[in-house]
Amino acid sequence: MISYKVYNKTGQVIGEAELNEKIFGLKPNEALVHQVMVAQTSNERKVLAHTKDRSEVAGSGKKPWKQKGTGRARVGSVRSPIWKGGGVTFGPTNGRNFAKGINAKMKKKALCIVLSDKVTDQRLAIVDDIAMSSFKTKDFKKTIEMVCDKAFTIDGKKTILVIDKAPIKETKASARNLPNVKMITVENLNIVDLLQYKAVVATRDAVNVIEQRYK
Repeated sequence: MISYKVYNKTGQVIGEAELNEKIFGLKPNEALVHQVMVAQTSNERKVLAHTKDRSEVAGSGKKPWKQKGTGRARVGSVRSPIWKGGGVTFGPTNGRNFAKGINAKMKKKALCIVLSDKVTDQRLAIVDDIAMSSFKTKDFKKTIEMVCDKAFTIDGKKTILVIDKAPIKETKASARNLPNVKMITVENLNIVDLLQYKAVVATRDAVNVIEQRYK
């Protein structure tokens, strides 16, 4: 077990939590983390680029002129790829599929490795409770700043990922307008967000759910 400090909303240490070493004490594995990250970003990729082939472009299907006797090159359609305004031969289409499969055990282990890295670098802060009773961005910002000032020593801009057990309307609404802060639930925990944000602030309940789910 790993002993880890627990903070309250004012940034004061109120106790310690015992973290499971099989989740928060794993050794780094950059290759696995990279593989899972690539799979997630590929599965989220939207296919936007699309060029029309000769069956999709506008134009008549009539043969422009007869096959022989005109002295010009033979041609069957104005939609030919060699004509201006014709179809594209080997252009990108929206039928492409970038999805990548990933083993569930690999995905879980990669998440645990990144969480372990946050613990090792002291970039995870556990708070007893972070729920807001009203829609106040100013109050939520003050709470996050007090916790982060006591828990983290991060050079440069702080980007903070807040993890809670369940969505609370007042807390979620109070957090969404803060720049460089993103709030998610344990259900939406993913490796891209963990890598993108330097610091993680998680409630004690969220940590308990993570341990139950990934043990």
